[in-house]
Amino acid sequence: MKIRRIDVYHFDLTYTHGVYIMSGGREITVLPSTLVRVLSDDGQEGWGEVCPLGTTYLPGHAGGARAALELLAPALIGVDPTNLAAVNDRMDATLMGHEYAKSPIDVACWDLTGKIWGASVAEMLGGVRQERFPLYFAVPLGSPEAMSEYVQARRAEGIHRFQLKLGNDPVLNGLRSRQVVAETGAEDIVVGDANCGLRLNDAIIAARAMEDLPRFYLEQPCPTMEECIELRKHTTLPMVYDEVVHDVQTLLRAVHEGGAGAFNLKVSKVGGLTKAKLMRDLGQELGLQITVEDTWGGDVVSAASAHIAASTKAQSLLSVSFMNDWVNEHVAGYQPRSQNGFGHVPTTPGLGIEIDRGALGKPLFTAGNQD
Repeated sequence: MKIRRIDVYHFDLTYTHGVYIMSGGREITVLPSTLVRVLSDDGQEGWGEVCPLGTTYLPGHAGGARAALELLAPALIGVDPTNLAAVNDRMDATLMGHEYAKSPIDVACWDLTGKIWGASVAEMLGGVRQERFPLYFAVPLGSPEAMSEYVQARRAEGIHRFQLKLGNDPVLNGLRSRQVVAETGAEDIVVGDANCGLRLNDAIIAARAMEDLPRFYLEQPCPTMEECIELRKHTTLPMVYDEVVHDVQTLLRAVHEGGAGAFNLKVSKVGGLTKAKLMRDLGQELGLQITVEDTWGGDVVSAASAHIAASTKAQSLLSVSFMNDWVNEHVAGYQPRSQNGFGHVPTTPGLGIEIDRGALGKPLFTAGNQD
């Protein structure tokens, strides 16, 4: 079996709650998503998606993904899509780094392979350990009162995992966290996420203000691994590492030097499902909790997250995000669909979703046979 053609599409995603606000004055209302369709010579197809969170979150952006895909797609024509090692080797031989741009091709090949083998991606990732799993919602940065109101509204919808976006003011961060925790219950988990927005001294001040909060985790307070490692010496809060963990080596350093108890596994950041499985399995063996998510995206990203989550040990899974709950637009009929704060894994072969190509329009570009 060979890859005959690869199509690359553009699709804009808007945030369901208007403006998504993070530390450092970063605001998001609309993001360009890139969808990739891989076709085999026997007519099977697989889909992947990558949607970087703007241009100042991680080293990558939508234009960069598309430029990289213009190099990667032609190099993959003729490769066996079910040989995932060969697919990843060819991409690495064509372009160094740019893992986020390689991710949608890798995911599309998992989807296509599952359809050919008659197996769901979760089965291929090791087997379904849980058919449903708890979802989290991000709480946009705002006043303590506004953030608390947002949390209460999401709790009414069945959500019990919250990721509070923290700002640059350490004292105000303490107030935000305390007010939200005070208004949640024993069934809730609250994660304070600064998205690298605090330097070390301010992070220490913020951590002291949050130190005795129950059911509270501190996520990625500082922009460097070194600062996070130093901060870990000054707090007993459970720490979640995110932006600074992007491969096996950084994951091991976060654990052994940084005292990480959990990390966020973003499928596109690490390069797709092949490498996400490796890091998931390593995290489980190291006794870590894992949040399965992505930088942003819609139905295809959510489906990939669902399959990783469903094949993860229940005791290792901290939470999951269905990004399609965060956006207004859908290319697969708003599937997979969350229900009462939980996500469910599709059970049909591949990713288990059907893409509406009519919603995408014409491809941005195509590599391979265009017949």
